[in-house]
Amino acid sequence: MARSLPEPRTHLMEGDDLVLFQMIQENLRCLAELRTRTRAAERGGPLGRQVTCPADIYELVRYEMEDLVQEQARVILLDTRCHVLDAVLVYQGNVNSTSFRAAELLRDAVIRNAPSLVLVHNHPSGDPEPSPPDIALTRELVKAGDLLGIEVSDHVVVGRAAFVSLKQRGLLK
Repeated sequence: MARSLPEPRTHLMEGDDLVLFQMIQENLRCLAELRTRTRAAERGGPLGRQVTCPADIYELVRYEMEDLVQEQARVILLDTRCHVLDAVLVYQGNVNSTSFRAAELLRDAVIRNAPSLVLVHNHPSGDPEPSPPDIALTRELVKAGDLLGIEVSDHVVVGRAAFVSLKQRGLLK
């Protein structure tokens, strides 16, 4: 885990020292961004990819999720421009169910300071039609996200060669 550094006392710095400090800050920001991009390229994963619609989310996860024999729930964490910050496996259940809690689904968004997320889960049966518990969970998650200032952008249910977006169905309310 990264250590927190004490806040610098920039009010005590003058001239060249302040300029040098600001240059170091910018270099560290650039290094962090480069590290994130390198990690994304090494993993061949979704980091940094922009998602603009439910089909983009489906394409992001379909090869990993559509043929699973156990139900999984993942959250796709997004920045303010809908670029993927991370894709996190939150739950793995059995062949026909898994138990979700809004707190665990939102935890990684809080930790990563992600302003929005997309919940994705699969139906091992292959039928992506959302169940009444899926819809109830989505509504609970949206309410909890609102309290934390995290937008639940969508809930995508993955089936075999198909998906359903609860946002497109008007069920995010």
